[in-house]
Amino acid sequence: MADQRPPSIAAHSGQATLQAGTIREAALLDQFPDPVILLNGRREVLFANAAAADVLSGTFAGRDLAVSFRHPAVLEAADAIINGKSETSAEIDLSAPVQRSFRVRAVAVDISPARVMLVFQDVTGAKAAEEIRADFVANVSHELRSPISSLVGFIETLQGPAKDDAEAQERFLAMMAEEAQRMSRLINDLLSLSHVETSEHVRPRGQVDIEEVLRSTAELLGLRAQEKGKSIEITIDSDKSDGLPAVMGDHDELIQVFHNLLDNAVKYSRPDTAVRAIVTPNTPVPGSREPGLSIAVSDQGEGIAAEHLPRLTERFYRVDKGRSRQMGGTGLGLAIVKHIISRHRGHLAISSKIGEGTTFTVYLPVFRPSAPGERG
Repeated sequence: MADQRPPSIAAHSGQATLQAGTIREAALLDQFPDPVILLNGRREVLFANAAAADVLSGTFAGRDLAVSFRHPAVLEAADAIINGKSETSAEIDLSAPVQRSFRVRAVAVDISPARVMLVFQDVTGAKAAEEIRADFVANVSHELRSPISSLVGFIETLQGPAKDDAEAQERFLAMMAEEAQRMSRLINDLLSLSHVETSEHVRPRGQVDIEEVLRSTAELLGLRAQEKGKSIEITIDSDKSDGLPAVMGDHDELIQVFHNLLDNAVKYSRPDTAVRAIVTPNTPVPGSREPGLSIAVSDQGEGIAAEHLPRLTERFYRVDKGRSRQMGGTGLGLAIVKHIISRHRGHLAISSKIGEGTTFTVYLPVFRPSAPGERG
């Protein structure tokens, strides 16, 4: 006589025994990317798919869920289904093995003996994105509030006490123009950041002469540097007579990268010093097997303390907020630089020594024809 015992389904942390009619459903659940757990009416674990191994630990099949997973919100959701509710959900945060956030959906099922199905949807990325969005909106509001308040105050003064004061009008109009330019720079940088973030997944395929990019940018900023008693020096660290290899990229975006870096170096370098950009070919791109070259932009300024370096490319992060605003900074320039370099599949490294200056080194892959069907 054939064995009539119900077959078993192997869960990653134990054996879950299910009736024959459930075996196909459980096998399908094992292919789900989200953790899925089936419970019976006593809240005992009948089955956990492969992904659930990241959520539960230890041997849990045939035991109360609370033995392996002591999160009250999930246990309450399971109890609610056992007690007659058709569906409920909860949001939880787990700290091990890494910080993760889940939206847990508990639903009633009728695949005997299973009564409850728990589906864990990983919302870590969405939650982080929402926090970034909220911070971004708060920062933009803060950055715009100050110049708008100033403009409102100036307008009220011009309409009132300074209505017939020509000297005051000239002074206030100059300050209004400065605040308006500050808002315009912020809006332009926000649009640039939005554009590069939107296209970051699409790798540019053009050929760019990096020496031409640097020299044209240095020429554009040269007069401003001279007015401040500074100079910009471009050095090609190569003995080859045939020049530098082209890099793979978008010409206008790389102009934007080195305009930002050279402009910052001019702003923060001490008077009567030189801002240097040194190009070194045959430099591998860190974290990549692709051949590349590096461009190190250095100032001779006060330097930046080590604890600030990891955060310099964050939106609106400033080491010295007052000085940055005074120099016309929006707090978005280095964030734009980071995202453009990321789109180019390059790398940005930052080093600094207090009292000596700061160096931003950009690594870019050299141009190579795309293989058939290759994608970024």
